[in-house]
Amino acid sequence: MPPYFCQADDCYKWVALVWSEPMNDPVPAPADSPAPRRARGRPRKTADERDDGNRRQELLRAAAGLFRRQGFAATRTRDIAAAAGMRSGSPFYHFESKETLLAAVMLEGMQRALRQQAAAPVAPDAPPPQRLRALVRSHFDVLLGPDSDFIPVMLYEWRSLSPAQRAEVNALRQQYEAAWVPVLQALHASEALRGDPSLARLMIFGALNWSVQWYQARGGGASLDDLTDTALQLFLHEPITRP
Repeated sequence: MPPYFCQADDCYKWVALVWSEPMNDPVPAPADSPAPRRARGRPRKTADERDDGNRRQELLRAAAGLFRRQGFAATRTRDIAAAAGMRSGSPFYHFESKETLLAAVMLEGMQRALRQQAAAPVAPDAPPPQRLRALVRSHFDVLLGPDSDFIPVMLYEWRSLSPAQRAEVNALRQQYEAAWVPVLQALHASEALRGDPSLARLMIFGALNWSVQWYQARGGGASLDDLTDTALQLFLHEPITRP
């Protein structure tokens, strides 16, 4: 299980096969051909219907918690349904399979991470050390804050995704990391960050993400602000103190 939120480009490679088939004009049906038969069974719900009563979000939260605690392979769909207060077959009205649900959990985690990062309380023109502090603190919230099972599932179960699912999740990951690149480059230009920014980014994410393995919020333990302070002391030549 790879404990990395951010992998180097050569860690996971996949080939996206793109092909096309000739689009022939359809053969017209005979005039006396019978009308097409209607599909039997309950029609598949639309996206809006699948989210009625916030049931889809309940499934995602339940699945994230179970995938994190038990692992993807050991978690049954009926376990997820029970945790969400649903009947055993209900998840299939929202997701085609357990594998689809796993991908949805990771996509939800990345979307939450992007929203959390965008809401970080720092001005875009703030000094680079303050911007890095905001990014690190936001990342700890994503990893260790309330309702934070989603990204750890991504760390543990990355290889359980199909290549197409990895590509979809990876697109959001790249968008998330894009906010870090100019900050690290500015820090390197000012010599506050001595290492190569690209390598530093990989090592920073590796260090931060490993905290899901050992951190527990306990009385008297380190707070997320404490973790942020320590991380900046490791990463920066002259780290700033918290505001």
